[in-house]
Amino acid sequence: MTLKPIPQDPRGPRAFFGRRAGKKLHKGQQALFETLLPALSLDISVPVDPRAVFPDAQRIHLEIGYGGGEHLARMARENPEDGFIGCEVFAGGIGKLLETIDIEGIENIRLFSDDVIKLLAVMPAASVDCLYVLYPDPWPKPRHHKRRLIQFPVLAEFARVLKPGGTFRFATDIEDYANWTLAHILKAPGFTWPPCAPGTWHTPYPGWQATRYEIKARRQGRDTSFYLEFKRTDPQD
Repeated sequence: MTLKPIPQDPRGPRAFFGRRAGKKLHKGQQALFETLLPALSLDISVPVDPRAVFPDAQRIHLEIGYGGGEHLARMARENPEDGFIGCEVFAGGIGKLLETIDIEGIENIRLFSDDVIKLLAVMPAASVDCLYVLYPDPWPKPRHHKRRLIQFPVLAEFARVLKPGGTFRFATDIEDYANWTLAHILKAPGFTWPPCAPGTWHTPYPGWQATRYEIKARRQGRDTSFYLEFKRTDPQD
């Protein structure tokens, strides 16, 4: 994998998401937006400490851009002792996850439906064990690269909220974005890429199940993915 130089925008990162709405929500999803979503939504008008949100949780997970919520819901089902926070701005994805939570009675998920930077800003340091960015919008045109989520200021916030030894997982089927992410991580304080055999970054994470997006990508001929895993270094090391 060839690392490429990173053009930096001195004004910092831009909003990394595009549209918020697509097809109109059906009646059931709209009802959940009005009833269930307020009950699960985090209030950033005050500091948000995940340890207070999930006082009995063994670990805290944060997924940014969860899409339809397949990965988030599965992880929450499989790890009922942990707490999960999902960030997504696209109404269709939020609606799908709300339906799953409602039907299955999942109780260990809380949601944030705005720019994740706003949430990170009110979270305390070292409050998250695992952070996931799975198949984010690649913003493929060079003039849009400033809107990619992986930027140095954002990685600084990731490093701040992750506990020492915590895990940051990034998956994409776009090689240029994998290169971009690696180049940023290797220059960003607070992270390390553990040694691994060449090519193992194409091997899915243990227990991985393909998301709806990944299945669609395979149908469209994008049959190679990158499953990168980074560790938060201990500031005392």
